[in-house]
Amino acid sequence: MIDLIGDERLDYLLAENLRIIQSPSVFAFSLDAVLLARFAYMPIQKGNIIDLCSGNGVIPLLLSGKTKATITGVEIQERLYHMAERSIKYNRLEDRIHMIHGDVKEITQTLGHGKYDVVTCNPPYFTSSAPSIINENEYLAIARHEILCSLEDVIRTSSQLLRQGGKAAFVHRPERLMDILTLMRQYRLEPKRLRFVYPKAGKEANTILVEGIKNGNSGLKALPPLFVYNYENEYTSEVREILYGKK
Repeated sequence: MIDLIGDERLDYLLAENLRIIQSPSVFAFSLDAVLLARFAYMPIQKGNIIDLCSGNGVIPLLLSGKTKATITGVEIQERLYHMAERSIKYNRLEDRIHMIHGDVKEITQTLGHGKYDVVTCNPPYFTSSAPSIINENEYLAIARHEILCSLEDVIRTSSQLLRQGGKAAFVHRPERLMDILTLMRQYRLEPKRLRFVYPKAGKEANTILVEGIKNGNSGLKALPPLFVYNYENEYTSEVREILYGKK
């Protein structure tokens, strides 16, 4: 049994056969989180993984199907943190996933420097001055806008947490690409892999996935594009496999 609060619901993470607590008025994950979890490098057997801006814990839950490493999630909003905690408990993953209710900007003071093999983050996409922040509820505003942490905060903290040669993976919007690459180099996360995600062929990209290596050598590889929908407005075979697993 699990206690649900208000308009919370228990949804399936289909490919992983897990369940997750969601709320339309508080937080519900998007395709971006699933794409990042699939894109990010993961050590299979052991290591230390940390996910920043974890929301309801979707990325740690998804990563638990890719690695046996220890996974830590960091979320500043208490309500979302508790949603993640309950989902982890429901899936009986307490021995592998640990959530921290904390601030990304200050988390290295608690966890120390250079102790993680991989950092993932699906950060707020929009600046705090974006017009869409007006009249938005507090939970969604903080998740979507750089109110409590900026892109620079996320990248700086990721670099601090990573060991030498560790990897950081981010999902974001194409219009912030130059900001992301510039900040990654500034904080010694050399960009190594980049993938553009398109709603469908013929449309502009609306998502980017980028991975860097702490103090890595230069050399950025542009991966093949990912198309979400085909011309019949159905998921492409690659996206179906990402969401639902191989048949």
